[in-house]
Amino acid sequence: MRRIAQFLKVSPGAFSEAVKGSAQQYTDTEIAEMYEKLELPRRATRGSAGYDFYAPFAFTLLPGETVRIPTGIRAKIDEEWVLQIYPRSGLGFKYRLQMDNTVGIIDSDYFASDNEGHIFVKLTNDSHEGKTVEVKQGTAFVQGVFVEYGITVDDEAQGIRNGGFGSTTA
Repeated sequence: MRRIAQFLKVSPGAFSEAVKGSAQQYTDTEIAEMYEKLELPRRATRGSAGYDFYAPFAFTLLPGETVRIPTGIRAKIDEEWVLQIYPRSGLGFKYRLQMDNTVGIIDSDYFASDNEGHIFVKLTNDSHEGKTVEVKQGTAFVQGVFVEYGITVDDEAQGIRNGGFGSTTA
């Protein structure tokens, strides 16, 4: 296997700012404790393709509800590779837990963006059976898979990323 990436935590300040923007109920002390407990994504087994991301705080989603999760994680990725983020299979299968953008795409240049390359996940409980999703702090809730990609022979992209979501659109 080629080793093409490394997971790191964002800075404590970036994490705190992101949590306050997503889950205002937490105090500075609670956010600092969350940060200390953050686990870097890891594979569960030797044959796993996906790296499990762990919930920085507990959340509950009733059918139709959405949550925005700042993972506290960033990924330093070699060029020509991308990290794709998906819900964990079991949560999707049991609860129809879905990512609002279907698949998260983390480009290699996102690492150097203004937000430190902080990976966020937005999830919706799309249950048609009235099921409530409960995820405890520290539970694996999404997974990331690294994929190599190519470009066209006439590609001349020279743009430089300077932000997060939607920062590369005109």
